[in-house]
Amino acid sequence: MVNQFTINVAFYLLMPFLAGHLSGGLGLAGWTVGLVLGVRNLSQQGLFLLGGTLADRLGYRPVIIAGCLLRTLGFALLGFATTLPVLLAASAMTGFAGALFNPAVRAYLAHTAGERRVEAFALFNVFYQAGILVGPGIGLALMAADFRLVCAVAAGLFAALTAVQVLALPPGPGSRAAPEGVLADWRTVLANRPFVLFAGVMTGSYVLSFQVYLALPLALGDPGAVTLLFVVSGGIAVLGQLRITAWARARWTPAQAMTWGLASMGAAFAPLTLTTWPGAVLLCAALLGVGTALTYPFEMDTVVALSGGRLVATHYGLYNSIAGIGITAGNLAVGALLDRAVLLWVVLACLGAGCAAGVHLLGRSGLTRPLPWSHG
Repeated sequence: MVNQFTINVAFYLLMPFLAGHLSGGLGLAGWTVGLVLGVRNLSQQGLFLLGGTLADRLGYRPVIIAGCLLRTLGFALLGFATTLPVLLAASAMTGFAGALFNPAVRAYLAHTAGERRVEAFALFNVFYQAGILVGPGIGLALMAADFRLVCAVAAGLFAALTAVQVLALPPGPGSRAAPEGVLADWRTVLANRPFVLFAGVMTGSYVLSFQVYLALPLALGDPGAVTLLFVVSGGIAVLGQLRITAWARARWTPAQAMTWGLASMGAAFAPLTLTTWPGAVLLCAALLGVGTALTYPFEMDTVVALSGGRLVATHYGLYNSIAGIGITAGNLAVGALLDRAVLLWVVLACLGAGCAAGVHLLGRSGLTRPLPWSHG
């Protein structure tokens, strides 16, 4: 938990200010800024599957440590890079680092939590969101001095995290004899039809939650009010996640909890079809936060259940890659509809309803039931 909190604090104290540094501090053209940021995103989203595969083959612990070390180097390099090739290399390093440790961390948590995976992922999300809330404030304070100081602090946090994990992180599973080969592992995961269907249906939830960064800030316009979006959505997770999860688990099956969570995320956009008054936008952010808090722990647990305990990190890697592709495609569609605001909100509301219906149907058909467990 502390691992993920530190990862997010370090990431979010730097990344929100990188574009401004590239364009203002280094005077790069807009397309160059987009290229540097795009390389980071592509090297992470595109390599999640590889990162998960490495975690299953080499063990979760060494891959987590390697990812943190690589991000230490990438963040340090960003602070001193002034030429495009070096910036691209640093950006790729930070992205691939995320592709290494994200699937491994989730698989490690799932293994150590055992039957209490839902509660563990709920607590994980509390620390995850807390890091997102804390990081930008620290970064803003450090930017008053120098961007290189921001990079130094972010790299220092990852360096400390790397050292702590080398010394204290208990060995985890994942290292195994694998005569089948990497491609055989990937074919196994891709042939897991219930898992692939579930990943496809859940992609819409990531498009919806991402609107806290895209459509909702544009609807508000006021930078001061935009800060409230992150406080509201993140604050709900930090303060309410454990209660929401316990309440839902006592009443619903995992599929039912996810269905209601996705329905809440879709319903969040309904008020905006009538007005984009700031109160309505903040209400949307709050409902998105509730829906995400309701969905996330059961979603992460379902990924493990559908893997049957086999190639868990590889399943998480493919799941993250599918979500990343969905976010990119969804944001392109959102961008195309920004000038037609009412239609945009209707489409987003319908997307949430469609995802909820999809998970409901998967649950009714039995496709979200856990597969027979394997330790192979």
